[in-house]
Amino acid sequence: MIRTIVESAFQTGCLSVESEGLLHQVLATKCYQSDDLLALAALYDAVRAGQIKREASSKLFMEFPLGNKSC
Repeated sequence: MIRTIVESAFQTGCLSVESEGLLHQVLATKCYQSDDLLALAALYDAVRAGQIKREASSKLFMEFPLGNKSC
């Protein structure tokens, strides 16, 4: 799920409020793989560099989880 959301953001150049909410939900479940975290790190870097725009108006983007979790 995380990688799909990240791919979509890179394709459109935008991270929607809905997609960002889904990322937060998936991270809260702690059901992700190490590849998901790599994709998330790439997204975070792209947002910080201005390559991908966020629809959300808050400055809070996301916190990175520590360690690798999987379901």
